[in-house]
Amino acid sequence: MGSGIWSTDVYDAADRYRRATGASAFSYSDSGARTVHAALDPRGAVRESRDSAEHPQSLAITVLFDVTGSMGNVPRVLQTKLPQLLGLLLRQGYARDPQIMFGAIGDATCDRVPLQVGQFESDNRMDDDLGRIVLEGGGGGQMTESYELALYFMARHTAIDCWEKRGRRGYLFVIGDELAYPRAKAREVARLIGDDLREDVPLRQVVDEVTRRWDTYYLLPAGSAYAGNRKVLDFWRGLLGQNAVELDDLDAVCETIALTIGLGEQAIDLDEGLRDLRRAGSAATGTVSKALARLGGGRRTEVSPLPAPGTKRGGVSRL
Repeated sequence: MGSGIWSTDVYDAADRYRRATGASAFSYSDSGARTVHAALDPRGAVRESRDSAEHPQSLAITVLFDVTGSMGNVPRVLQTKLPQLLGLLLRQGYARDPQIMFGAIGDATCDRVPLQVGQFESDNRMDDDLGRIVLEGGGGGQMTESYELALYFMARHTAIDCWEKRGRRGYLFVIGDELAYPRAKAREVARLIGDDLREDVPLRQVVDEVTRRWDTYYLLPAGSAYAGNRKVLDFWRGLLGQNAVELDDLDAVCETIALTIGLGEQAIDLDEGLRDLRRAGSAATGTVSKALARLGGGRRTEVSPLPAPGTKRGGVSRL
């Protein structure tokens, strides 16, 4: 995994084929599948982002999105915007060797497919992973979904060389519109991920673990059921601070992710990033500008030292 180079030409060819044949970009889900695809099953899995001769400075990027009914069309919009995200990252040099993983979040109390996690990829296989996601459209209707299980997976079931070799956190973007449950429940972790825990893990502990190795953002986009809901935004700001952000335009999700990474990698400043968007013909400049202003310009303000040899997690001090 993680080999190869993204090609917009390949993406465009696949898109033209789907349009000509009436096929869906989410063919697995739209064919009626209601079980997790084997390639996205989190049970017993560890997802790795590793350096290679082809990608010697790998940068792990994860995008997880809520696929319950309240999020409606968000995953489909994200799929259509994939070329813009990769184009900005690669053509503009925001990240040298990005490896992107997509996943999906539902509700473990009632959904059949509450957690799906792809692989870190550098080429068009990331589009294939999107096509394997089940868009269940479920959820319990109580303004709470199982984000805590997704964060638990990211904290304890990912291994990334940007952190282990260079002390650089990966980027984790969660796109949603509801609250997390207060604990990662041991019985749900065992059923879906396969870990045998003695007790539930409080959400605060899960967030502390995941943010040691991941710059973690929560994006609440317009067009979702709870867009603009202060309870949701205050909940996530209590966990992630300024990294919980409202977007007033769903179409700006990919551009916001790309510029956040470009700023975090110090490849651009905000004005340069906004000029790149205008040159690319993006209509999302205003939304992105507001979002990144809330993020304090989007730059990483902290640097973490390399983890101690053999250390897989924990014990991280920040300068």
